[in-house]
Amino acid sequence: MQTKISLASHIGDYKFDNLLLNAAGVRCSTTDELEKTLDSMAGGCVTKSATPEERAGNESPRMKALPLGSINSMGLPNHGIDYYLKFAEENQGQNGKQVILSVAGLSIDQNIEMLKKVQESAFDGLTELNLSCPNVAGKSQVGYDFDAVRDVLTATFKFFKKPLGLKLPPYFDFNQFNGISEVLNDFPVTYINVINSIGNGLVVDPETESVVIKPKGGFGGLGGDYVKPTALANVRALRQRLDPRISIIGTGGIKSGMDVFEHVLCGADLVQIGTAFGYEGTPIFERISKELEEIMDKKGYQTLDDFRGKLKTI
Repeated sequence: MQTKISLASHIGDYKFDNLLLNAAGVRCSTTDELEKTLDSMAGGCVTKSATPEERAGNESPRMKALPLGSINSMGLPNHGIDYYLKFAEENQGQNGKQVILSVAGLSIDQNIEMLKKVQESAFDGLTELNLSCPNVAGKSQVGYDFDAVRDVLTATFKFFKKPLGLKLPPYFDFNQFNGISEVLNDFPVTYINVINSIGNGLVVDPETESVVIKPKGGFGGLGGDYVKPTALANVRALRQRLDPRISIIGTGGIKSGMDVFEHVLCGADLVQIGTAFGYEGTPIFERISKELEEIMDKKGYQTLDDFRGKLKTI
């Protein structure tokens, strides 16, 4: 009798029946969209990154589909922290599904304000602090300033006693991998999520001789196939440097079961799907689950632990 293949995983004390999640920003703005993800084969859902108040985001066109992915400069449009916190409180743990509450203030003070609200709430799930949005004009990514990351975490953990994850920007240099790891290992961070989009890419339409999105003169975050090698590098490099107690969510370039397999092989505990989920919708979770199960069956793996982090070097 064949043993059933398991796609289950966990972050800290939080169990996920399936390692697949949506990435914050895609099909997760409304409670209707979030409920559809919870009703799918995904292991849970991630809310839109919330700001203290409702926010319209950048002017359109602000997203463009591309042959190998997408470019966007959405600018954090969302319904505000109260909207998503209420949903998270009501749905966390229902039917065994986890709700991750994503927050992304436009300043350190805004982040502290929202995290205090989460700390005082009834929500007992995972909170994801986004330190890496590249698409807010005039605002730099905190995740590239390691002293600022240390300041944020020092202020946060003085009062925040619930599990906290961090969404980080892509790093490109070994000094960056070392620098961010030295900071994170000093704090009780539950997980990191790498990567957010590769910031400030530029796509040109040669027919019109123009950029393809309006905000920031056409500069925007890249997602999809363009970013997978960078995402895998971040998962691998940070898994090698972070304390084992810090879990890793791999995000970037996932559109197939093989992509998930590669992320887990590099050390990911869970994965999030952004660009491809935007194109395909919730059926993507069932399709990718089946593809991953077929790969695992062919290789003789029954659980994700059988191959997680076991990438070979030559």
